[in-house]
Amino acid sequence: MKASPEHCSDEELLRLTGAGDADAFTALYRRRQAGIFRFALQMCGSEGIAEDVTQEVFMTLVRREGSQLFDPSRGTLASYLYGVARNQVLRRLEKERHFVALIDETTEDGSGAPMAASGTLIAAHDPLADLARNELIETVRLAVLALPAHYREVVVLCELHEMSYAEAAMVLGCAVGTVRSRLHRARALLVEKLREVGHKVEATEPEVDPLRCFA
Repeated sequence: MKASPEHCSDEELLRLTGAGDADAFTALYRRRQAGIFRFALQMCGSEGIAEDVTQEVFMTLVRREGSQLFDPSRGTLASYLYGVARNQVLRRLEKERHFVALIDETTEDGSGAPMAASGTLIAAHDPLADLARNELIETVRLAVLALPAHYREVVVLCELHEMSYAEAAMVLGCAVGTVRSRLHRARALLVEKLREVGHKVEATEPEVDPLRCFA
């Protein structure tokens, strides 16, 4: 009896996709599409580019040569997909040479009240505090976009997608120590950028996390 696609591993879904199973491809797409899109969007800031990159990533799984390039001995399929997305984003950025502001991911109902992912209304907060928080979030997002690509990608993978150093190293094709050192430098650069635009980051707090506003 054929197992339900939802209960198959990524690797099994890829094998079935290669055999022409459309349901397996759909299940894999639904499982990984959101993460790949968010990664691309956080790397480039353009929804259009992120959509194109996401489509291209999954098209590689349909093409015979794309699925054959995946080597399970080198990491998970998820890491492979992020690696393909990374290469696509860098190629597009090299070609486009422009960045646009990230879209605020907060969802709202018709009244504009913020809602949780479950669809329930979030309790109202101090409007001035919310405004200050939103401004800081936007500033940090733009600061992340302004980082050189090799720093930006470790921030997005390790901080925003919560990958381990080892997982990020698989995506980037580099050593774990390289990921660790780049992330340390990226954090320092983000703190500097926040200070430049007037956000208060105490000099006595060298370990301050500029990405805490995403929590």
